[in-house]
Amino acid sequence: MKYSVQLSFEEIGLPPFEDILILGKKSSQGKIGVFKSFEFLIPNEFEVFEVEDMNVEAVFINKKILKKMNRDRIIKVLQKKVFPFISDNEILKVNFKLKIFYDAIEGEF
Repeated sequence: MKYSVQLSFEEIGLPPFEDILILGKKSSQGKIGVFKSFEFLIPNEFEVFEVEDMNVEAVFINKKILKKMNRDRIIKVLQKKVFPFISDNEILKVNFKLKIFYDAIEGEF
């Protein structure tokens, strides 16, 4: 008998994501339970938003991201680029790296 094992590991923090968490409608953890866990582990760091989608119940967004981009724009990006790939029983971690660019800044400061 032979075995082949591929192994990798990395350090994680709590919660094990930093930016956005998408909660499927039939995921094993509900929106309220996940929210209470976050409030216990990292109070006041994420906001939860319910969404109208066939497979998605809620989206948890880091407040640091919400200071740079409004929730509606973030949800639209997720609906177009991420929601089509999530099943209703998944919890999906999303890395959402946002850069802000200015073309030209004129005037006095």
